[in-house]
Amino acid sequence: MTGCTAPILGHRTASGRDNCPVCGTRGYSYGGTPYSYHPSRALSPYPYKTAKRQKQNKMQAKWSPHGSTILYSPAEIRALTPVRNKIVERATIQGLHDVFLCHTWDDRKGAAKELYESLKSRGVSVWFSEENVPLGSQLLKEIDKGLTKSRFGIVLVTPAFLKRVEHEGVAEKELSALLSRDLLVPVVHETTFEELREVSPLLGSRSGLSTSEEPMKEIAAKIAELATIQRQVS
Repeated sequence: MTGCTAPILGHRTASGRDNCPVCGTRGYSYGGTPYSYHPSRALSPYPYKTAKRQKQNKMQAKWSPHGSTILYSPAEIRALTPVRNKIVERATIQGLHDVFLCHTWDDRKGAAKELYESLKSRGVSVWFSEENVPLGSQLLKEIDKGLTKSRFGIVLVTPAFLKRVEHEGVAEKELSALLSRDLLVPVVHETTFEELREVSPLLGSRSGLSTSEEPMKEIAAKIAELATIQRQVS
């Protein structure tokens, strides 16, 4: 099939563009098969327009230090602000880790380790259940225990996490108490908040961060910024 004539004839004039068998609108026949122009054959002149518009909808958080390049969506700001307030309240408590990272046993060498190492590389003190939680322990009890030793907690929600929560059964009263303290941030990985709500409506009602929106390293950067209190609290 004949290709675009722009390299040879140019498209600076309307007739030149119309006469092109690829970009033209008049339609041509090659080998007895009619060819007609379709918008999907033409490249968009603004391939990054959507991405740029999405970026414009993001903003810095109130807790972002001067010069920070980390941007948050309005939904992330709403979800993280109550947690940030609790972090500042607990800043004067001595001996606490910055964050407690809760995950399932199946994720200990995958997503959980990746998030843990990314946080540690940013100077965040992490109470890591891979190192501190005995095998076979009850999930929610360990979350509660970890939170008492940390300023706030991250729950890494993966398909393995959903299976474990569904298998154990979630004590709605206990989970409600944890969430009401505004100390948990769900980080959804390789699943969705919709799937989380099907297993645990309470935990799924709490928005957080998702690797479907940005890489794990960027999520770690947001958590590190959320945990940093030295510049706001003397």
